[in-house]
Amino acid sequence: MRRLFALSLYLPLSLLLLSLSACALFPQHDPLNINVVGIEPLPSQELEVRFAVKLRVQNPNETAIDYNGVALDLEVNGQSLASGVSDQSGSIPRFSEAVIVVPVSVSAFSVLRQTLGLGQTQTLDNMPYVLRGKLAGGVFGTMRFLDRGKLSLPEPTTGTW
Repeated sequence: MRRLFALSLYLPLSLLLLSLSACALFPQHDPLNINVVGIEPLPSQELEVRFAVKLRVQNPNETAIDYNGVALDLEVNGQSLASGVSDQSGSIPRFSEAVIVVPVSVSAFSVLRQTLGLGQTQTLDNMPYVLRGKLAGGVFGTMRFLDRGKLSLPEPTTGTW
């Protein structure tokens, strides 16, 4: 009985120590550099607006990054605004970059919440945003990313003929 108790105590502890030492065998990756480089409108449904968000993903690592899915969440002014997923897959070679396109949806309720949060005098220009996402790559290969900043909307053009 004591041997069974000792075995039940030491077996989980041994497995825990073995799994922690196995983590040291996986190479450390530098964080990916992610920039939004374009937003294009997509066909929308009744109470939502859809966009194709183009992300430039730079891999500053010595090994390629393989991915088999992408997920994005965008917050503006501390409020959730848009989210999207894509099941696309690919590889970003070592010390290289790629542009990944992810469709995102903005619901009418998110727009309403943002509008009410802005008040009457503010615009989206210079509002803080947080872009969270991940490139799925299996159990140990998922790369998460985070980008923060302030929205910089283009000035309206005043064309003269």
